[in-house]
Amino acid sequence: MKFIVSSNLLLKQLQSISGVLSTNNTLPILDNFLFELSDKELKVSASDLETTMTSRLSVDMVEDEGSVAIPAKILLDTLKTFSDIPVTLEIDEKNFGVTLIAGEGKYRLAGQDGQEYPRPAELEGASNLTIESDILHNAISKTIFAASNDEMRPIMTGVYFELSADHVTFVATDAHKLVRYRRNDVKAAEEAALILPKKPLNQLRHILALDDAPVNIDFNEKNARFSFKNITMTCRLIDGKYPNYNAVIPKENPNKLTLDRSPFLNSIRRVSLFSNQTTYQVKFKIAGTELHLTAEDHDYANEARERLNCHYEGSDMEIGFNSKFMVEMLNNLDTDQVVLEMSEPNRAGLIFPQDDENKDEEILMLVMPVMLNN
Repeated sequence: MKFIVSSNLLLKQLQSISGVLSTNNTLPILDNFLFELSDKELKVSASDLETTMTSRLSVDMVEDEGSVAIPAKILLDTLKTFSDIPVTLEIDEKNFGVTLIAGEGKYRLAGQDGQEYPRPAELEGASNLTIESDILHNAISKTIFAASNDEMRPIMTGVYFELSADHVTFVATDAHKLVRYRRNDVKAAEEAALILPKKPLNQLRHILALDDAPVNIDFNEKNARFSFKNITMTCRLIDGKYPNYNAVIPKENPNKLTLDRSPFLNSIRRVSLFSNQTTYQVKFKIAGTELHLTAEDHDYANEARERLNCHYEGSDMEIGFNSKFMVEMLNNLDTDQVVLEMSEPNRAGLIFPQDDENKDEEILMLVMPVMLNN
């Protein structure tokens, strides 16, 4: 088995799937890339058992067909040192030894039988959805930061995809903050719901940012497969029933605060430096057309206060928020102005973009308050 390929092309394809590789694999063969050669096409795969990513590329001067598992780290590190030159890979079909020839260099490394490499799950009885890559990239980027890191509650460590004939909704929450991202221009043939883990979604997000093409999603009750240009990703879904997120979104919020997003974000960032580094509490005191932000850390005698002009409709109020959560949310909005809707100091606040230009997009962010220290 032998072929010639551009070093840069091969490196780019391997890097696009290498994020799936894990440092603590239960199967040693998963420290390798799987190379499968047939006709003039090379298929390279990376897997951690839960997620498998595959990329296809054209190669030259093909001799014979077959498969081999090649150690990932040494191959990546070697390819990074080359300028864009043709490299020849020659595989001994008896002992799976790999010889890499590039320029004046010749390198040997031990491969393994590709037939022993785990295969991605077959999707029987799969449903299908097609979505533009920029929409999916936005949906993942605007929700994934709100997903939980608590492995004791695995359902909340993923992003919830809710499909219907009217729209598609993406939700993430860790019980302190929640993001609901809805697209009215994407519709599914049938109602369905699935919970995608963070790791494969992060891999997908990085790839989708590089290009623009439709993404084909096939899914059943246990697995999902994303096909995008020359890349395919199959991942296991998180099993379980997602909490009723609509039940925690307060419906009546008579107090509405409208602010310029950028100054508001920078002000919270500055003030939070002086807050207690356990609670990150920042107090919002709103009256008339002024918002006063206050943070204190009594242990170190730190204190900060700032005043911002705002547009406010509602009763004067004082409410506390975790500044880290507020910064994350404001960072993931693109509009010039944001609206913060509230009802009581002990009930969740809702953040919306003001005048979102895209009428097919709806974003709601929820943040729980923190008890004020009086």
